[in-house]
Amino acid sequence: MSQQLLTVDGLQYSNWSREIFQQMREGGVDAVHATLVYHETTRETLSRLGEWNRRFEQHADLIMPVREPADILRAQAAGKVGIFLGAQNCSPIEDDIDMVAVMRRLGLLIMQLTYNNQSLLACGCYESEDSGITRFGRQVIREMNRVGMVIDMSHSAERSTLEAIEYSERPVIISHANPSFFHPAKRNKSNRVLAAIAESGGLLGFSAYPFHLKDGPDCTLEAYCEMIARTVDLMGIEHVGLGTDLCQDQPVTVLEWMRNGRWSKEMDYGEGSAGNAGWPRPLPWLRDSRDFPLLIEGLRRHGFAEAEVERIMGRNWVALLERAATPAG
Repeated sequence: MSQQLLTVDGLQYSNWSREIFQQMREGGVDAVHATLVYHETTRETLSRLGEWNRRFEQHADLIMPVREPADILRAQAAGKVGIFLGAQNCSPIEDDIDMVAVMRRLGLLIMQLTYNNQSLLACGCYESEDSGITRFGRQVIREMNRVGMVIDMSHSAERSTLEAIEYSERPVIISHANPSFFHPAKRNKSNRVLAAIAESGGLLGFSAYPFHLKDGPDCTLEAYCEMIARTVDLMGIEHVGLGTDLCQDQPVTVLEWMRNGRWSKEMDYGEGSAGNAGWPRPLPWLRDSRDFPLLIEGLRRHGFAEAEVERIMGRNWVALLERAATPAG
């Protein structure tokens, strides 16, 4: 029965391979928001898009591109995994607003305005002072709204996130984070932000990255489902989904690229520390995409109705993309 649900994971960044795509199918995953870039320039982003085009060609029996929300349902009907692409920073557009439309036409459905640090558009959650949305940022938000590129504030600071919601005429998302009330990580979000996301018609994708969880890798499935239930009480069932932040088979060098990019000579440990510098130990109930049925059963055991489970597992993501990723005429 679990396999018949529409299942959408709102964030993964794995060392993509045929084995990982097969694991997604085994776990009943119908679509995944795959991170395309972190700190890459426009030219480097084009190469990452080219790599995905090759994957779609080489693994056409397992995966297909999602360029519009209906493609997720087409992927499910075809027994394939739909892949929709997102950027975890605004580096793909550099300082050129015309690149927003170019990247959207090439298949970039989602873009974060910041990744931990101050960017040309907004402020990240690791800066000591949150300067809010910049002049350029306001213009980019307007352009993202126009072309149907979803605004993602997962790694952004509080004022910047609230201002993005205020300036955007379309729903704003947090694709992968958790409520601060569950665990006070810098990346997790306050009740004020979560309420504003819901009011905008947006969505929170619950992270399963251990650094975002109470008790880290020892967080239980029961505690995770209780977090979801409390957040539903705050935001409403239609504004929550999954964004597991699964990073399968990635070497530590990729983690260092995510944290350091080209901006730092000193090692930045992000959510880790010098004594805990590597990838965190995986959750026993979500080791890889094959474990999604465990999460479905956990939600059912916690008391969610079947219609609520369907929304959390994927229907809300499709509805969000329909609201925010369709070009405005």
